[in-house]
Amino acid sequence: MDQLISAARVWARQDPDPVTAASLDELADQAAEGIPAARQQLEDSFNGTLQFGTAGLRAALGPGPNRMNRVVVRRAAAGFAAFLNDAVSNNAVSNNAASAAAPGSRPRVVVGYDARYNSDVFAAESAAVFTAAGIETFLMPSALPTPLLAYAVRALDCDGGVMVTASHNPPQDNGYKVYLGGRAVEESGRGAQIVTPYDARIAECIEAVGGPDTIDLAEDGWTVLPESISADYRAAVVALADRSRFPARELKIVLTPMHGVGGDTAVSVLKAAGFEDVTLVEEQALPDPDFPTVSFPNPEEPGALDLALAAASRLDADIVLANDPDADRAAVAARDPESGAWRMLRGDEVGALLGAHVVARTAGTVGVDDNAAPHVFANSIVSSRLLSRIAAAAGAAHEETLTGFKWISRVPGLVYGYEEALGYCVAPELVRDKDGISASLLIAELAAAAKAAGQTVFDTLDELYLLHGLHASDQLSIRVADLGLLDAMMNRLRSDPPEAFGGSAVEQFTDLSEGSEHLPPTDGLLYLTRDQSRVIIRPSGTEPKLKCYLEVIIPVESAAELGEARAAARASLDRILADVREALGL
Repeated sequence: MDQLISAARVWARQDPDPVTAASLDELADQAAEGIPAARQQLEDSFNGTLQFGTAGLRAALGPGPNRMNRVVVRRAAAGFAAFLNDAVSNNAVSNNAASAAAPGSRPRVVVGYDARYNSDVFAAESAAVFTAAGIETFLMPSALPTPLLAYAVRALDCDGGVMVTASHNPPQDNGYKVYLGGRAVEESGRGAQIVTPYDARIAECIEAVGGPDTIDLAEDGWTVLPESISADYRAAVVALADRSRFPARELKIVLTPMHGVGGDTAVSVLKAAGFEDVTLVEEQALPDPDFPTVSFPNPEEPGALDLALAAASRLDADIVLANDPDADRAAVAARDPESGAWRMLRGDEVGALLGAHVVARTAGTVGVDDNAAPHVFANSIVSSRLLSRIAAAAGAAHEETLTGFKWISRVPGLVYGYEEALGYCVAPELVRDKDGISASLLIAELAAAAKAAGQTVFDTLDELYLLHGLHASDQLSIRVADLGLLDAMMNRLRSDPPEAFGGSAVEQFTDLSEGSEHLPPTDGLLYLTRDQSRVIIRPSGTEPKLKCYLEVIIPVESAAELGEARAAARASLDRILADVREALGL
């Protein structure tokens, strides 16, 4: 018997899941018979060990060390438990005044899960592993949104949190997202996802875990939280509504949770805040791990909002709100007054609208005075520069971070942060992460205010462009089968850097891998041209893709110039896209 088949047989004997064990035995039998497809599946499943990083774990469900399954999850939970026990017992964080947990008491962790296949199983087994390891463990009462887990980490003063979810990945995937809090991390990271070096330390602990038979599971002893944790979150989000400054509530909303777990929470929040006219997209209203009406359960993907847009057109709605399956992201669509067609707003457009709305909500308080810390607006480096201009005009500070909310949420003094991939943090004091439900509430609030003034969200955007210039963005994503191609393309750009994009000479080139005073090192390249066009090229951190982010800025002095400016921006972006393709050898 060859080594691969032997490894599969050993794994199947240790696998506590009879379904994956049986499927693995069948694959091994077929591979032994010389069936190529079976051998390929085995090679994929046993091609190394699924690596734990800042995004935790995420992969297709299935047997083997390179897949998401009960063995991999048990080892991850055991490793995380060892990390938490070590961090808390060694008092790893000395400035712990913010934590109510007594020094020397056992760690506390909360576990949440969505409605994907095996999410509840992985969550329950994690709770059993944590409890057996001496950790005080809380399990969410049902399949709930990721922002609710992030809220619970802080609300319950936990040292750690786990969310079992693959967010907007395909149906066959699942994942394991880790948060830190309490005594396990410094104050700026309490309730946020992990960053370096915590990922490496947790990964080392996971690596040190023995075989499945060495991991203890408690039969009971953890606490299943009452449904009041959901009610507490909803009440806290509803309290964000500012009816004194923004009383308008006449808004017809179509909402889709994209077959995920956010529907009930989002609808209840909107209605409790006064937005009574909310219609759920019936075909996508209930959680369904197969995501049957979409080819890819991500609001950004073409066709994902087709049912919602059809419902909005049929009902003559004012706005469409969409959450991804774990409800940490929010998408917005509205009828474009120029074309009359419904279209989804880009993440940068929503990011600017929310930024301006937060400024309006905090008018007179966003700057700095003698008795308050600075209020800071932040976005990822690949997001639009428009938010920085909005913040500057309000007298507020602004910071750029690396991609990912694990960085944005750590900005000191943060009052609002976003990234172009539909992630918005409008209430960092509640959820130190992106939150598609609280973001949806504030989007409804600003859209209703615009409607009451006889405008649309597009009119509000145009007002921002008149003040700060038309900021237009686009993206190019190149998916590869061989990860080595990403390195090859990045090396090509470093060895032969482009001299111009869109006919404008490159005046500033930054290799982000070298790091700077403001940003840790990351694999990426930034180009800034003479006409202030910007190009950023970086490998994706979660998918086998090279991602290229483009932005142009066109000055406009009057509303009459906006149409011409939009056409000029589109032409410029098209020229830059062609130059990027040429630079990459495509």
